[in-house]
Amino acid sequence: MNFLSIFVLIPVLMLLGLWLVKGQKGIRSVMVVGSSCLLVLSVVLTILFLQERAAGNTAEMLFTASLDWITPLHIKYAVGVDGISVAMLLLSSIIVFTGTFVSWNMNKEYFLWFTLLSAGVFGFFITIDMFAMFMFYEVALIPMYLLIGVWGTGPKEYAAMKLTLMLMGGSAFLMCGIFGIFYGAGAQTMNILDIAHQANGAHAIALAQQHIWFPLTFAGFGVLGALFPFHTWSPDGHASAPTAVSMLHAGVLMKLGGYGCFRIAMFLMPQAAQDLGWIFLILTGISVVYGAFSACVQTDLKYINAYSSVSHCGLVLFGILMINQVAATGAVLQMLSHGLTTALFFALIGMIYGRTHTRDIREMTGLMRIMPFLSVCYVIAGLANLGLPGFSGFVAEMTIFVGSFAQADTFHRVLTIAACTSIVITAVYILRLVGKILYGVCTDEHHLKLSDATWEERLAVICLVAAIAGLGVAPFWISSMIDGGVAPIVNHITAYAADLSLNPFM
Repeated sequence: MNFLSIFVLIPVLMLLGLWLVKGQKGIRSVMVVGSSCLLVLSVVLTILFLQERAAGNTAEMLFTASLDWITPLHIKYAVGVDGISVAMLLLSSIIVFTGTFVSWNMNKEYFLWFTLLSAGVFGFFITIDMFAMFMFYEVALIPMYLLIGVWGTGPKEYAAMKLTLMLMGGSAFLMCGIFGIFYGAGAQTMNILDIAHQANGAHAIALAQQHIWFPLTFAGFGVLGALFPFHTWSPDGHASAPTAVSMLHAGVLMKLGGYGCFRIAMFLMPQAAQDLGWIFLILTGISVVYGAFSACVQTDLKYINAYSSVSHCGLVLFGILMINQVAATGAVLQMLSHGLTTALFFALIGMIYGRTHTRDIREMTGLMRIMPFLSVCYVIAGLANLGLPGFSGFVAEMTIFVGSFAQADTFHRVLTIAACTSIVITAVYILRLVGKILYGVCTDEHHLKLSDATWEERLAVICLVAAIAGLGVAPFWISSMIDGGVAPIVNHITAYAADLSLNPFM
């Protein structure tokens, strides 16, 4: 068995273990052991990957393997990782590990669906076959309906249905795009690297076809990445989802959108990415500013963080569409930073809601005196979210903006300046929120009797805070690893730039 396949095997074994065990103690044991194994495995993979690169291995993908699956359609179970994939696997394992402790009191059925969702996420990041990637993508999406519809809060049935219908609509576009790429490239392989390497040969995808399949594929993945105007499922879904599901959804699942846009849509259709990318660049610019402004007017803690996620995920797509190595590296760093920060936010919101039974900021004040640990960690999450130096958000956002402003034309620079305003807007709603709910004098007798975080909650929060601070203080090793994965994709896109006459702004 290939080393990478263990990332899918462990969740499968966890599902089997959950099915067999009885009692809360057994359920917790399976989840802790399984999530810990995934975290250790991702750390080991990161070390091995860095050692291979240090030893001079310059292959695009490492630890590759391929197994025939559906021969008539040339579909294979093909796996491999680069610096981007390794970073995403590391992020996913951290969120699954901390989400386990945040969900400490949930039942078996909940953890079964949570683990299935995790299996889809890990499978997506290790595969390099388009069909297998799409299959894992769907495996990751399907459990969301039940996790929100059964274990969620508020208008959970509406939120679950809206999320599922919109993401399935995106999947329909995505399937059309994937099969269009397959037949446009000669119908010989679904392997991403093989199709990309054919760009010099007879089976290159014709430019006319690229102009059809690129918008479909980018929009299909972009729906999951909260691309404007397809973002409306995100706030409702996040607001109704259980805490750990919100963590995994915003922290990891939304990153599948940006990863797919970069890995498939742009990498395999480089000429269309150059020609038509400006359209999506405008939409992502709107997402960045609109999401930040929308967060300013919300009164529900989860809705504030959900619209903040729309803004910050918009920065991911904004960075990759610049087709610039620095900006694209910043976009992947933003995936990591936002994944950790938003997971911390949703974890803390869930813990506060579990005690106060409200998420309305107008009904909360003076929590710093009542639950100091959770309040201090909330301040840290807020500072990281607004890009304070020393935290992961500053590293990611500054890398995106520096790379984006390096584009010499007026169009890109104006959009970059507009996107930069989101930093100020983010500071407005974060500082307003912190001042409103944490400081002041609490007069609610029920709130005065509340307790601070339990040991399992502290463990989850401390792990996330440590990761956010670690990425902010020492980002160079992981940014170098990511840069090695970004460079071949960006170079491939720019090498096959077509006539940009379709772009009226260039």
